[in-house]
Amino acid sequence: MSDAKHTDPAPAPDHAAADSGHELIVSSSIPLTTRSGFEFHVRPVEPADKEALADFFRHVSRDDLRFRFLSPIPEVRDSLLEDLIDVDHDHKEDYIALDIDDKTIIASAMIGASEDKSEAEVAIVVRSDYKHRGMSWTFLEYVIDEARRNGIQKLQSIESRSHHAAITLEKEMGFSAKSYPGDPSLMLLEFDLTKPRPAT
Repeated sequence: MSDAKHTDPAPAPDHAAADSGHELIVSSSIPLTTRSGFEFHVRPVEPADKEALADFFRHVSRDDLRFRFLSPIPEVRDSLLEDLIDVDHDHKEDYIALDIDDKTIIASAMIGASEDKSEAEVAIVVRSDYKHRGMSWTFLEYVIDEARRNGIQKLQSIESRSHHAAITLEKEMGFSAKSYPGDPSLMLLEFDLTKPRPAT
């Protein structure tokens, strides 16, 4: 696994800007780099991100929308966008991943924790044209570290049984998997955050 370090971000190398076609800026977000060398930035969502989130979900496939919200929805409506930005940055958080322009949202990871933080549900979705760059692994790894730092004891992910890529990735990262109680179409994946992080 790559190690997401919580240090002051530094400007990305010039070739990253050239490759992405975006103007390079100095960011206050956390910079992460995938194993393939793709760099992106992560920060908590802000109310001002609502329109950028709306644009992001317009670039998410119908299948991925179904996997993310566990129901077939044609689009993410305003009421749902309001819910995504309505976070307290403690028990409920939405981390957004951005391209290095710090404007284009390319992934979202929502965490919702119980009152005592004994467990929290996580759900991640990646923009269709940014998939297959190793983002999901690196982004989820960052979210796991943040959840542990925030005192959450167990991270849970509810996946459709047909979402094979997500289930495989989460199991490779150390999540245990079992049938979701009461719904044979779903899988429950769990990650024990009380255990020490494996050495990389």
